Amino acid sequence: MSNASARSSFAAGFLRTFIAPAVILAILYQAIVAAFGKNDYYMYVLTLSCMNVILATSLNLINGFTGQFSLGHAGFMAVGAYLAGSLTKFTHWPFVPALVVGAIGASLAGVLVGLPTLRLRGDYLAIATLGFGEIIRMLIIASDQIGLKFLEGPRGVMGITKYTSFGWAYLLAGISVWVLTNFIWSTHGRACVSVREDEVAAEAMGVNTTRYKVMAFCIGAGFAGLAGGLHAHFLQLLHPSSYDFLKSVDYLVMVVVGGMGSLTGCAVAAVFLTVFNEVLRRALELRMLIYAICLVIIMLTRPQGLLGGKEISLGAFKYLVPSYGRSRAGSGERGLT
Repeated sequence: MSNASARSSFAAGFLRTFIAPAVILAILYQAIVAAFGKNDYYMYVLTLSCMNVILATSLNLINGFTGQFSLGHAGFMAVGAYLAGSLTKFTHWPFVPALVVGAIGASLAGVLVGLPTLRLRGDYLAIATLGFGEIIRMLIIASDQIGLKFLEGPRGVMGITKYTSFGWAYLLAGISVWVLTNFIWSTHGRACVSVREDEVAAEAMGVNTTRYKVMAFCIGAGFAGLAGGLHAHFLQLLHPSSYDFLKSVDYLVMVVVGGMGSLTGCAVAAVFLTVFNEVLRRALELRMLIYAICLVIIMLTRPQGLLGGKEISLGAFKYLVPSYGRSRAGSGERGLT
């Protein structure tokens, strides 16, 4: 491919990933403001939705595309949140470098989890990653006793500067989806998918399954740490209860509802479930009951998820996501359909 063609493809991918969704969101937001008036709560929900998109799509790389079963995503998120939040509050680091350090720290934690759990599969791997998430949370709670008093233990860290806005959250969500899409359609991404389909056959074909399992954990955990840093500078509070086991379950639900192996499905499910959960807050005690019933109905009627293993790329939706698979479909690879 020539340099001009590469630049044109990059520009088209950037347009589909960032510009078109931004225009659509702006139109929808203006319609909501015109109908109901300006409300900061709407921006709060949209910002939270963008952070959940990062968390759901990064978890889908581990669970959906590589075929592992992780329940420790909230632990990776906690590592990124506490690293980034502590750097900006106590050492006055700039926002962006703090996010980068938080993401790198979470990636290293993903490697530490991936290496000793490589021989585990299915439920055993889920239990191991669940244990990791709880270990991180308990270390934070016991930080007063292990020489990390600045983490404030079970009291949490308050007074973090609010740097996260909808613009930052949307930009980083778009970058996350774009990077993950490019990775999945790369040689390394295809190797991760081969591990999911048949690990023994992948090894027989020369795929280093150990390397790609660790790579998936590392990349997925890094983006979870990035979302954690955004979350800390959005709520302006760090507390161990914000990163418990139920948080990991929430992100797993988004992956399952959206479709294992579908990035755009996860993104749609993350936004839908975030907004739906906020709408149900008016139901008070019945909120979780209604939420659970709706999830059961979705799983009974659509067990493969909203999009299954497919991506949104038809008709008017083709401009919403990068369509990298279409150019490869003619050479024998499955295109996005």
